[in-house]
Amino acid sequence: MNITIYDVAREANVSMATVSRVVNGNPNVKPATRKKVLEVIERLGYRPNAVARGLASKKTTTVGVIIPDISNIFFAELARGIEDIATMYKYNIILSNSDQNEEKELHLLNTMLGKQVDGIVFMGGRITEEHVAEFQRSPVPIVIAGSVEETNQTPSVNIDYYQASVDAVTSLIEKGHKDVAFVSGPFHDTINRSMKLEGYKAALENNGLTYSEDFVFEGDYTYDSGLDAWAKLRELDHKPTAIFVGNDEMALGVVHGAQDEGLNIPEDVEVMSFDNTKLALMVRPQLTSVVQPLYDIGAVAMRLLTKLMNKESIDDQTVVLPHRIEERQSTK
Repeated sequence: MNITIYDVAREANVSMATVSRVVNGNPNVKPATRKKVLEVIERLGYRPNAVARGLASKKTTTVGVIIPDISNIFFAELARGIEDIATMYKYNIILSNSDQNEEKELHLLNTMLGKQVDGIVFMGGRITEEHVAEFQRSPVPIVIAGSVEETNQTPSVNIDYYQASVDAVTSLIEKGHKDVAFVSGPFHDTINRSMKLEGYKAALENNGLTYSEDFVFEGDYTYDSGLDAWAKLRELDHKPTAIFVGNDEMALGVVHGAQDEGLNIPEDVEVMSFDNTKLALMVRPQLTSVVQPLYDIGAVAMRLLTKLMNKESIDDQTVVLPHRIEERQSTK
């Protein structure tokens, strides 16, 4: 039998409005009445209907999270930060995987809105004009986490990917390398094309080195594409002595490809990765990596969303968190 607010009110001999005030923590209820109502709620096993409460208050205390792939350690760490702050502020999460498919992303966006979520945290690789148009049409706030929307019309939380790449490549050059290769994620992703690649080029130019397309490999974030990148780079007559890799998983492929050929890291070739996920610690030698504070990006994105949902004032809707380089054994 489904116990309703009416059953509780009748059993406690109070109005439904009084039961509602008790359930919602309203202080304007006499202590004796509150005690009586809570006892009836416990005895009957009443569970407030979240949907009904949402219709009444026009809030569902539910947030939608659209993520490319929860099994990817990068997005898993972001999602953990989102969930912890959502729980702190008493929001529930609806999480959906988009598989980094634009059509599916837009479909999920509208599905979330149909479920009357109070706000959305969005993560994706390539954010198009169509995405931005949908974000602008949304009746609830949307915050982008760990992804870049070039027009800056949508609130977002990231690091400075361009400067992080400049710093990483400059660090390798300062170690004495003149031949630094770059293994990137897909160039259709803004972060890779407009920020990491441009940062790589800028670091070379700043140090009087010539950019060569032969030293740039486009991967797809996977371990196998790291192996493929290594195979292509080793075919070159003029080989790189250091490799900057766009994420940890591809860096594992590069390191293992080199080791399979009997080379030593970092004695024969140095490798620096990006993201500093747990994978950076699971390989030997452990990876020197650009630290992208993934948990913090997720947490700050969710906190920014709570402020927007509650119409609180914010200083800046584009939040850039600090990055750093964690030196480990894959570089000298």
